[in-house]
Amino acid sequence: MSLIDQVEAALDTIRPYLEADGGNVSVEEITPENVVKLKLLGSCGSCPMSIMTLKAGIEQAILKAVPEITGIEAINLTDIDDPNAVLPENLR
Repeated sequence: MSLIDQVEAALDTIRPYLEADGGNVSVEEITPENVVKLKLLGSCGSCPMSIMTLKAGIEQAILKAVPEITGIEAINLTDIDDPNAVLPENLR
């Protein structure tokens, strides 16, 4: 199984939780150094808590399932202090 397939399988374990809040995540790239670059989709892309989702959920799921991965970066994280950030309806 390729590295991308392993990462996707790990993400599939947490996607139902992301989708419940109207969000999702896509793998944009795995660098030669085995850093996964992700794009946060839907409400995850504009949520001020997305850094927590990334660190506590997404990152843990990938690193636990795919030990070869050396790091995880989101290419479009919303800053927790961003005045334009929007919490999903069910978290307000």
